[in-house]
Amino acid sequence: MSPKTQSLLRFSITAVVVVVAVLIAMAMWRHYMYSPWTREGRLRAEVVRIAPDVSGLVTDVAVRDNQLVKRGDVLFAVDPLRYRNAVAQAHANLDAARAAARAAGASIQAAAAGATQQSVNANRYELQYQRRQRIVGSLISEESRSDALSAAQAARAGVAQAQANRQQASASQQQALAAVEQAQAALDTAELNLERTQVRAPVDGYVTNLEVRAGDYASAGAARLALIDTASFWVYGYFEETKLSQLHVGDGARVQLMSGQELHGHIESISHGITDADSPTGSDLLANVNPTYNWVRLAQRIPVRIKLDADSTRDGVVLANGMTATVVVEPHG
Repeated sequence: MSPKTQSLLRFSITAVVVVVAVLIAMAMWRHYMYSPWTREGRLRAEVVRIAPDVSGLVTDVAVRDNQLVKRGDVLFAVDPLRYRNAVAQAHANLDAARAAARAAGASIQAAAAGATQQSVNANRYELQYQRRQRIVGSLISEESRSDALSAAQAARAGVAQAQANRQQASASQQQALAAVEQAQAALDTAELNLERTQVRAPVDGYVTNLEVRAGDYASAGAARLALIDTASFWVYGYFEETKLSQLHVGDGARVQLMSGQELHGHIESISHGITDADSPTGSDLLANVNPTYNWVRLAQRIPVRIKLDADSTRDGVVLANGMTATVVVEPHG
């Protein structure tokens, strides 16, 4: 083989190697920059902040740190003594209100009986007055007629008074019945407060960062421990904006945890906004844009929510809020 042929062969081999290397580099660059995948994945879950509904001293803690609990399990208990006393007081108030309502009912019956008696008397005196009015001549004196008229008028006034007493008794009964309802509502609240002295898990989950201890004072509404909802795990994949055109809701996704475990899911939603840190609002409510002199512009990362398939979170797969992962999207088609 002549030297010229050897030189041409070496040049051709070198050129082929360079072309192949350039093509591989371009393919790798395109895959890295534009393929729908990201190493910026985060495993997330709903964190339930457990707070007591009533205040008091913590008398018992029924769970351990990182323990798996079921919905309805007791987590810790608040001293129930004063709430039991409140229930007893509410029972007594309800009994008193019911007794007052019964007394008001008896008053109505008495008022009704009095009204009936007064009506009978009024009818009797009215008839006497009418008989005296029909007697003519001197068989009956004017004074007797006047007395009969006065008696009839007094009887009618008695009827009116009896009816007023009956209405007043009815109003008293309504007030007493309203007091019974108030006492019943107070009893229901007291019993609810007593029940809420036992703080229970609202969901299935893991107790995390347990800091509550027996003897601590728990204030109503102040969170005392966190519960990781086991049924709420999802993945946030932070994709560069250059890759969003290839992502669609419903696309399948593979989630590779750093532990080596692989999960599967699909795109549930794509975020439509992130904070623009380079354009804060100035004192005059206008955009405060800082001048930049960057030659290279970095693509923004947009959160994409990945819903995990039910069979992915099988027994034996350890999931923890905050784990990092690689997310590879498999577009339709």
